[in-house]
Amino acid sequence: MTHCILIGAPVDEGQRRPGCLMGPAAYRTAGLAATLNALGHSTEDRGDVTPGPIGVETCANPAVHHLPETIAWTRALSAATAAALADGMPIIMGGDHSLALGTVAGVATHAARLGRPQFVIWLDAHSDFHTIESTTSGNLHGTPMAYARGMPGFEPMPPFPDPIRGENICMFGIRSVDPAEHAAMQDADITVNDMRVLDEQGIVAPLRQFLDRVRDAGGLLHVSLDVDFLDPSIAPAVGTTVPGGTTFREAHLVMELLHESGLVTSLDLVELNPFLDERGRTAKLMVDLVGSLMGRKVFDRPTRSYG
Repeated sequence: MTHCILIGAPVDEGQRRPGCLMGPAAYRTAGLAATLNALGHSTEDRGDVTPGPIGVETCANPAVHHLPETIAWTRALSAATAAALADGMPIIMGGDHSLALGTVAGVATHAARLGRPQFVIWLDAHSDFHTIESTTSGNLHGTPMAYARGMPGFEPMPPFPDPIRGENICMFGIRSVDPAEHAAMQDADITVNDMRVLDEQGIVAPLRQFLDRVRDAGGLLHVSLDVDFLDPSIAPAVGTTVPGGTTFREAHLVMELLHESGLVTSLDLVELNPFLDERGRTAKLMVDLVGSLMGRKVFDRPTRSYG
């Protein structure tokens, strides 16, 4: 069984719709620790990360906002994630997806110390492959994967510790990509399993191909799960809804396959905005998905009531 280390990341600065800072409390209220304990895992809640002093960093792109705050969060979350990996499996409870600037840096630091390759599966409606230079929205939650890949255009940020190779990154379920991101991803040699691929090939074959690559390389696998990976009809508590996401069953199948692989070493839960939820249904669904990732079988799943 796994020692799960819960880390709160109340990050709200990576986008413009307030509410994601309440995410860690929502996961705790929805019973994340109890779900993990019921599956036989041990849990340790290290509380919420607090960023260090806010700097005065600037960049040439006038659209970018909250850059110094994001840099402070990146440093703090990188350190917290790398430290947790020495003791167990970190589960970072967000918080918007800019938190992954730090968490992926942390897992890459840990992998480099072990001399093993780091892999990332990005479960998201968006590719998040803008740079600080290319973003037109200025929302830094749209930049973590370009940062992790070591793309140019992040000069105000701390250098990414050990950039992740393109073939070690899998975008899974994406369905909203800007032209600039599309061109950059092609140059970066990233595996892209968008919703068109999943519609044509199903969930299982593309995911197993990537997991086989992780296994053959002896790699560590970081899973970054965005609420908008799910269809908004079942997960409304997100400020970046994109129709056509994964269904309840598809999402659980992804989690079950990840569990069966035995390869997952760290997890992000991001973009939950409880202010937009309906009686906690999205938070509960995300906790249920973590249950499937950590070993719950379909016939063990409890009936949910929202009345």
